[in-house]
Amino acid sequence: MKTSIKGRRALITGAGSGIGRAVAQRLSELGCDVVLVGRTGATLNETAALCPGATKTVTCDLTDESSILALVGYIRATGGLDILVNNAGIVQSGPLEGISTEEFDAVMATNVRAPFILMRETLSLLKASPSPEIINVCSVVAHEGYPNQSAYAASKHALCGLSKSFANEVFEDGIRVHLISPGGVLTDMVAKVRPEIVGTPMILPEDVADAAEYLLTHRSDAVCDEIRLHRVTKAPF
Repeated sequence: MKTSIKGRRALITGAGSGIGRAVAQRLSELGCDVVLVGRTGATLNETAALCPGATKTVTCDLTDESSILALVGYIRATGGLDILVNNAGIVQSGPLEGISTEEFDAVMATNVRAPFILMRETLSLLKASPSPEIINVCSVVAHEGYPNQSAYAASKHALCGLSKSFANEVFEDGIRVHLISPGGVLTDMVAKVRPEIVGTPMILPEDVADAAEYLLTHRSDAVCDEIRLHRVTKAPF
């Protein structure tokens, strides 16, 4: 049975474009107050213009812990939190031998370290919510070894493991931790990394928003831990 999330407060990282923008717009349409987080104020403002409900935009460097702590301080001071969507991510493609340690660390900082800090620091806020939810946007790369994506795959494997362990830690607190793992999504990031699939059937950011909507509006005794989305060009399973 579908439940309402109207009036809930949601924080979405990477909200300036792509999946983050689509999820933010959808949650706003469902009546959530959304906090849009990203690196660039201009793109966040563009997302805010698409959201029919109450929005706040916060620029944040997710590779900098002090910036994340300031973000959480703002959330704490302005109304708490019900829904956390860790969506921001970067990719470094190419053969492993050509990826520098600095490039590897940058991917891990955005894709794993930032969600870790955000989940840790917002935990007390989520415990105070009547229906707390966390969605971590992962990738099918966490389950399948794609060539030339070793750093990205490592980060998504790590996010998957982090999410599973944390889900069991906070289950008794009523906090549900979900994963959405899409394949090739029609975004600028994917177009740069896999230009060969542009022009073929692609997952849309709105498809990921559909998955997020399902997870957040079907809170019952049945728990959906992970939703995987594949392009129709890939054989099932």
